[in-house]
Amino acid sequence: MKNNAFCYKLITWYESNKRELPFRNTTDSYKIWLSEIILQQTRVAQGLSYYERFVKKFPTVGDLAAQSEETILKEWQGLGYYSRARNLHHTAKYVVENYQSIFPTSYTELIKLKGIGDYTASAISSFSSKEVRPVLDGNVYRFIARLYGVETPINTPKSVKEFKLILEELIDKDKPDIFNQAIIEFGALHCVPSSPSCDSCIFQESCFAFSKKRVNEFPVKLKKKKSIERYVNFMAIQQKEGVWLVKRTADAIWKNLYEFPNLESEQMYTSEQHNELDKIGVKISRVAMPIKHVLSHQNIYAKLFICEPTKDFTPEVDWVFVPNIQFRNYPIHRLMEKMMESELKGEINF
Repeated sequence: MKNNAFCYKLITWYESNKRELPFRNTTDSYKIWLSEIILQQTRVAQGLSYYERFVKKFPTVGDLAAQSEETILKEWQGLGYYSRARNLHHTAKYVVENYQSIFPTSYTELIKLKGIGDYTASAISSFSSKEVRPVLDGNVYRFIARLYGVETPINTPKSVKEFKLILEELIDKDKPDIFNQAIIEFGALHCVPSSPSCDSCIFQESCFAFSKKRVNEFPVKLKKKKSIERYVNFMAIQQKEGVWLVKRTADAIWKNLYEFPNLESEQMYTSEQHNELDKIGVKISRVAMPIKHVLSHQNIYAKLFICEPTKDFTPEVDWVFVPNIQFRNYPIHRLMEKMMESELKGEINF
């Protein structure tokens, strides 16, 4: 299909079917950046309320930069992939210090910022200043792979160059912003992963996957490595209307978030192994049912022990005692939320 015909069909479809989203009605690169970072690996239905809250609380990049990282992490709580929040805060401060609080709009400047890769830089530059930069996300990969029958696995470096070449031929040079929004939306709403609406597709006649009855075979992906299994034993040590927490400092997932003190083991603690906690100087009041928490490359099996301190209890130097009424001020990760929702609701004000 020639460029003009493709663009016309795609944009016409978009104008009739697009979702009304607040970040589509602005050319403010700061707000577009917020939406793109929040919606990375997050469904629009979940991320929209976060976007609206961030824009309301931090209307400018200067407002965001002026906050503590802990405040940003607390506002981010529940979205997961917390490195996005840390990078968000870092980049806001960098823009204030190096760009006089004016968020960049050009790809070449955006790609230098922490947490911004090719897709995000392309999206911001095209949406804010109409730079001709095709976007390539999961929705676009899927649509183009099916349309052209691209066999290259999309989770390999080679795929980026191959798909970009196709998109650079297709993109509307006069309306790159609308084209990019349209192609993302088409993949998100019509050319969906499972059971796409091929019978009513406007590209049916030119779609390779449809003509070959291979729609479910695209896009091609290499198999992921097997997830790591981890077993973590958490202790909710309650003392005088408060609880002990520890801040994660390792440069990994959940960095700078708070959680209950815990011990990792080679397998889930059995009742015979509960005495490992006695060494810390705590008495077990009750034991919650184990919870499985799935992350991208690991499965965490968590067991929560509700404990009371004994006369031998001595907290570690990095533990923090938090009164229940102040607990909600501390950013915690989703696994912590899950454990508390099932076992401690009402006992701690979170």
